[in-house]
Amino acid sequence: MGLLLYLIIGGIIGWFAGLVAGKDMPGGLVGNVIAGIIGAWIGSRLLGNWGPKLADFYIVPAIVGALIIVIVVSFVMKSMRRRY
Repeated sequence: MGLLLYLIIGGIIGWFAGLVAGKDMPGGLVGNVIAGIIGAWIGSRLLGNWGPKLADFYIVPAIVGALIIVIVVSFVMKSMRRRY
């Protein structure tokens, strides 16, 4: 049950980051989950562990990290589309 909650919260964080950034994460639901989980890791490394915690995610750093992931991935995908 813990893993399922972890994936759901990661997906919601990734989806929210895409919504805030105004960009869609490639891969749909799976991309949002990956962005949320990796973003939580990056956010905790950059900002530390603070704010409300839900399913082992500190929400504020996770959203900031997921925003970084969404922006970087959308930039890379955009530059790849121009090239080909």
